[in-house]
Amino acid sequence: MQMRAIVLSFSCTALSLTLTAPASRSVPQQAEELPGRDEKQSSSDGEAKEKTAKKKIAEDPEVQSFDPPARSFKGLGKEFLIDQKQIWSSPAKIRFSDTQWLVPLSGITAGLIVTDADYTRQLSHNPSTLSRYNNLSTASVGALIGGAGAMWLLSHETHNEHWRETGFLAGEAAVNSFVVVESMKYSFGRERPNQGNGTGPFFNGGVSFPSEHAAAAWSVAGVIAHEYPGTLTKIMVYSLASLVDISRVRAQQHFPSDVLIGTVIGNLVAQNVYSRHHDPGLGGEAWRSISQVFRGDGNPSPANQGSPYVPLDSWIYPAMDRLAAMGLIDSGIAGMRPWTRNECVRLLDEADEHINEGIGGSEAEKIYQLLESEFRDDRERAGDGDSIHAKVESVYARETNISGKPLTDGNYFGQTITNDFGRPYQEGFNSVEGFSAWGTAGHWAGYVRAEYQHSPYAPAASFNARQFTASVDHLPGVPPATPFSSLDRVQLLDAYVGLTFDNWQLSYGKQSLWWSPVQSGPLMFSDNAEPITMFRVSRVSPFRLPSILGWLGPIRMELFLGQLAGHDFVRDDTTGLMGQYGVALGRQPFLHGEKFSFKPTPNFEFSVNVTTVFVGGPTPLNGHNLLKSYFGFVVSSTGDITDPRSGVDFTYRVPGLRKWLTFYGDAFTEDEISPLSYPRKAAVQGGLYMPRIPGIPKLDLRLEGGTTAPADFPGCAGCFYVNDRYPVGSYVNNGKLVGSWLGRGGQGERVWATYWLSSRNKIQLQYRHQKVDGDYLTQGGTINDGGVYAEFQLRPQVAVSGSVQYEKWAFPLLATGPQSNVTSSVQFTYWPRSWK
Repeated sequence: MQMRAIVLSFSCTALSLTLTAPASRSVPQQAEELPGRDEKQSSSDGEAKEKTAKKKIAEDPEVQSFDPPARSFKGLGKEFLIDQKQIWSSPAKIRFSDTQWLVPLSGITAGLIVTDADYTRQLSHNPSTLSRYNNLSTASVGALIGGAGAMWLLSHETHNEHWRETGFLAGEAAVNSFVVVESMKYSFGRERPNQGNGTGPFFNGGVSFPSEHAAAAWSVAGVIAHEYPGTLTKIMVYSLASLVDISRVRAQQHFPSDVLIGTVIGNLVAQNVYSRHHDPGLGGEAWRSISQVFRGDGNPSPANQGSPYVPLDSWIYPAMDRLAAMGLIDSGIAGMRPWTRNECVRLLDEADEHINEGIGGSEAEKIYQLLESEFRDDRERAGDGDSIHAKVESVYARETNISGKPLTDGNYFGQTITNDFGRPYQEGFNSVEGFSAWGTAGHWAGYVRAEYQHSPYAPAASFNARQFTASVDHLPGVPPATPFSSLDRVQLLDAYVGLTFDNWQLSYGKQSLWWSPVQSGPLMFSDNAEPITMFRVSRVSPFRLPSILGWLGPIRMELFLGQLAGHDFVRDDTTGLMGQYGVALGRQPFLHGEKFSFKPTPNFEFSVNVTTVFVGGPTPLNGHNLLKSYFGFVVSSTGDITDPRSGVDFTYRVPGLRKWLTFYGDAFTEDEISPLSYPRKAAVQGGLYMPRIPGIPKLDLRLEGGTTAPADFPGCAGCFYVNDRYPVGSYVNNGKLVGSWLGRGGQGERVWATYWLSSRNKIQLQYRHQKVDGDYLTQGGTINDGGVYAEFQLRPQVAVSGSVQYEKWAFPLLATGPQSNVTSSVQFTYWPRSWK
């Protein structure tokens, strides 16, 4: 079934390629973006680029001369035949770059085909409900077609040529999409959801795939939205078209994949008709085809160029933080990382403008010069179009020795080493040796980071500790006394491929996220655990909303769907507890998340975010369960498959002291709409950052503290990062917390004082205190550690860093009396030059 779905999806999306439309002669209007480095080009350079772009467009076989239709029934047959010829002859214009949208569309279609039947079975079969949605879809299509027809009829009375063109082109697009859809319907022969056994088999005499209602609705809506490109008009017509899609599925007249392909066909046919026949002199806006969006109309731009993300442990982020705190970066979103390399270049251009205005002083200028050198090649690649670039980003080796017993389980107790991508460590000699590399080609980017990891043998946890972990998670018996074997393995960290268009990047693979401005570790999502395999959609550069909504300032957003690993148990309402110690579930839980960040002023940033763990064990991932997981805050607990969390974070630079002081923090809660609506049951942490101390400009100071043991909610001791359905901590990946170092029920503080010998060389002192609540952990626990970290750039391409940390901890469940350890580490890093 899955192989057939893949074949069918490629077939239908390949047919969609036949609808790749020609371009309009008029210049496309661009969405409002934040100022970038493109605006800094001289006028002569701009004119040269414009001439080059126009020449490429003129040579593009997709670009046709303007051919206005008669706007009447005379010659309509001939016009229709020309339209059909243009539509069905479009495969001759297919280019390799079309794979950039064909491949993702094929994957989405295949996924829908596989889950169509299961999703539809979960919908209401009540006859009155089906009738209501069926009438709603018919009424919505009628409203769109009737509105367009009314414009054409009234245009003869009012002599309004723009109305006449709108009505005529909308009808022309609807008729052409109808012919294409009907041809596909009888070719694929898919049964409707209400026919046969409801599985929707293909080539069985049905007429379900694709949806003609969806095609008609989106073809008419597309023409109207581009003839009258106002925000309100687009919201109205596209909402009606979306309502048609939803209603056809809920009426069980079509499967989700049917309406998806119908939507694509309707949109592409309308774009084809509109682009060839629209008269720019009447108004409206140009309508670029999907192919042109990805090809960039011959005008390369960073918004349409693949760019890898900067790894979360890079030296680049502390340097950027200092520039932002000094007032040189206004639109950077601190609470959503990683950033792409192209986004870092844009932020540096912003800093350059402020430096030219005399803001920041000599210290800021040194930091800027260092970063400018790092991203010089990225800036030069901005106009290279589809050129291929590749680089071995880094080669590194880190040796760590731990003298004394360390803490290695932040899920239940605590961790000696935090925010380290889930790398293993034990008492004795530990090491990692690895490399990272990336490459780009047009819209595509790829990144890989692989390393060899070694950690020594360690004895099993004590009986008391194992008994506690079983009781707190309501598991049967006591976990076996399994020692930690010596570990030697090759491990992928971040490794993904990404596709970028109009400043949106779609990426798939193992990826790390950092959702907070807090340096010690976000409550919601950090790199404390190893990267999660996920599909991710991220707005890599901020944008602004139009009109009055512009007060929200620069906006970034991202969402992901990933799968956790290392879970042994799941609890189901039907089968009860499933699993056994040491044996991973055959179907691991999934996790999805969404985050929206806003920056109303250069001094204030705030974000809202949600993550949900769902399915796993006996419950499969399908469209119905995915949709249900988005309503996890309101569904009843009976049969609930979700474990939701919500959070907020903020950053505030004190206006009068914007070069000296920044406050920030984050909060999150379990199973509630927001920590702001239920502060009693919220985990919180906050901090302040001074990028330079008055009188000591090379010294910065950062203080942070927080708690996951709310003082005003006694019943919540240890209630974070857990869920009855997903025992052993629902928010872990291969045993490590995805969230904060504070753990399930802890409170703590951290302090860093950093002296910058130069823009890259530094010496840092740090101190941490952590206390685990006794209401959660029997007899509680405490951690105190302090240390020094130093980093020196020996040569432009070679750096060495090292640290020494002394830790003292007391957890009666783990050991009798206080314990201590000394952790020393040294790392060598080499950054090779780029190659093409």
